[in-house]
Amino acid sequence: MVRTSEQTAEMGFIQKLNGPWHERALWIYLAIVVLHWIEHLFQAAQIWIVEMPRPEALGALGYVFPWLVKSEVMHFGYALIMFTGLVLLLPGFRGAARGWWLASTIIQGWHLIEHSTLQIQAIVGSNLFGSPVPTSFLQPFIPRPELHLVYNLIVFITMILAMWLHTRPAQDTLNDCNCAAPPVERAKAGLASV
Repeated sequence: MVRTSEQTAEMGFIQKLNGPWHERALWIYLAIVVLHWIEHLFQAAQIWIVEMPRPEALGALGYVFPWLVKSEVMHFGYALIMFTGLVLLLPGFRGAARGWWLASTIIQGWHLIEHSTLQIQAIVGSNLFGSPVPTSFLQPFIPRPELHLVYNLIVFITMILAMWLHTRPAQDTLNDCNCAAPPVERAKAGLASV
């Protein structure tokens, strides 16, 4: 959908985010998610390939900011950013793509509840299940690195599936954005929305 700069100027932030800015916002959001994935994969490699003791496997950021990785602040902050991004970008999705994006949002919502619980335990100084460290609800059954790797994997797969469906040519007539438009039309829209 090609809009004039006047039409774009009259739109609110959420409308712009899910209209003319949607494709760019999705790319930025995907970059943030991929950076987080690299961190998780780095930690997984430390645990399973290098066979580093789990308390020392802090990922790439742990080498530079060990205090940050050991605290719950970074983990909670990322879970909140991830959830907020999913919620803010949800209105731009239609059809089957919306269903998958909503599934990703719901799963990340649970992941945020888990991280909120961990953050509260760290602040209060009292941990669930008599654990010496903050513990999430499912952590007694699945070790923390694996559990959060699974959460992130499920959120990522459903998110990518939603993005793939959202950019299919058949979505062009459903979308309020240009994500599924032919390249020429997307180029025109990029100029019109500046």
